[in-house]
Amino acid sequence: MDQPGITVYGTSWCSDCKRAKQFFGDHRVGYEFVDVDRDPAGLAVVEEVNSGKHIIPVIVFPDGRTLVEPSNAELAAALELATVASRSFYDLIVVGSGPAGLTAALYAAREGIDTLVIERSGVGGQAGVTERLDNFPGFPEGVTGAEFAGRLRAQAERFGVEILSAQEVTGLTASGGYHEVGTADGHAYRASAVLLAVGSTYRRLGIPGEEDFIGAGVHFCATCDGAFYREGEVLVVGGGNSAGEESIFLTRFAKKVTIVTKDPQLSASRVVAAKVAEHPAIEVRTSTSPVEFRGDKRLQSVVVADTASGETTELTPDGVFVFIGLSPNSELVRDLVDVDPLGFVVTDMGLQTSRPGLFAAGDIRSGSTKQAASAAGEGAAAALAIRRYLESVGTPAAPG
Repeated sequence: MDQPGITVYGTSWCSDCKRAKQFFGDHRVGYEFVDVDRDPAGLAVVEEVNSGKHIIPVIVFPDGRTLVEPSNAELAAALELATVASRSFYDLIVVGSGPAGLTAALYAAREGIDTLVIERSGVGGQAGVTERLDNFPGFPEGVTGAEFAGRLRAQAERFGVEILSAQEVTGLTASGGYHEVGTADGHAYRASAVLLAVGSTYRRLGIPGEEDFIGAGVHFCATCDGAFYREGEVLVVGGGNSAGEESIFLTRFAKKVTIVTKDPQLSASRVVAAKVAEHPAIEVRTSTSPVEFRGDKRLQSVVVADTASGETTELTPDGVFVFIGLSPNSELVRDLVDVDPLGFVVTDMGLQTSRPGLFAAGDIRSGSTKQAASAAGEGAAAALAIRRYLESVGTPAAPG
């Protein structure tokens, strides 16, 4: 979404500033950030808008509109994002708009199934914020995450899918053969079937600069982004099997991979740890933890600390890959359906959960591969299974 000229006046420590920046990032909206702690002219703008008070963030739009400490709903309204659906009942509600959710939606809509997609952040899911997809079929030259998300959205809307952005689903109940989905703004939508495609979240370090450089030097998927660092040097954060295996994978591209783990030794299995130790292009630094990412628009350096002494060092890798685990976004349904020990939703072969009419596809599903191409495949399979389910229950007419 192109919104040139947006300026965010705030500070690096302000939580509401971080939230606003996260909102713009999720929706792939460009903006200029002015740190008023370092920019007297920026501070003067804040004081002028607030009659001398220091209330941040102050967000100025190209047409002169100004928002002070806005909520996500106010930001969505300013960007003219649809946050309320046109109807209260649909055949199918899809929660989540990544490759699984949007593929399911467009397949369902082509079958004449009235479909609503509800997305809490930006359309495209994790794939949408990936710097570039080089391994998705049909794009021989690769495709940016933003372009990929835009194409998915346009294709779904072409078949009549209705999409709500910046809307949090806060409740899911069932009654009389229908599912009711509640949203944070107090609205409720009913459907004969619901597909959960809310994915999983890469666990983050939570250190300064991390949010600023996601997709601009900080990554969570070696398969997606490793090829951007051919003949470069990369830093891998984590000491488990994922960190070890992905580090080995990254040596296909990078000439050097440095693993940093906060523990005294790798926590990976003996087999993985042995492969890491034997690889000439991999260096392991134990008892070391990143404490800050630095740069200007792109990552330029990483400050790491010795976990025992506290002594810090500044490293200058070309890119950083964080592998400290995945958390499924299944909080909404953990008490409603069967989940595995890690919280991922368990489904049958038809992608239906333990609750009839409630389906799951993509990264939230137990056993999924966590890859965009397979998520799209699961979305298509889910749509066909949902069609069969709706036929079996007679797709009851919308309640009065």
